[in-house]
Amino acid sequence: MYVCSCFGVTEKQVKAHADAGACTPRQIASACKAGTDCGSCVRRIQAILGRGNCPRRDLVDQGMPALVTESVAELGEAA
Repeated sequence: MYVCSCFGVTEKQVKAHADAGACTPRQIASACKAGTDCGSCVRRIQAILGRGNCPRRDLVDQGMPALVTESVAELGEAA
């Protein structure tokens, strides 16, 4: 099911980016552009991400990237 119609991003892709470390809609947007055009999907992205703790928050706090680049590259191929 599509989450972002503007960029053709699916719920599966958003969940995969979240599993790779994206904790916020902004990080999802950086990974796949979802939420950066009309913005109507941002609430759905927030719902998918939930309100749980970000497993990579410590990395972000240290100034390191939260997303694993290898996983993100594979996501583009899987779509």
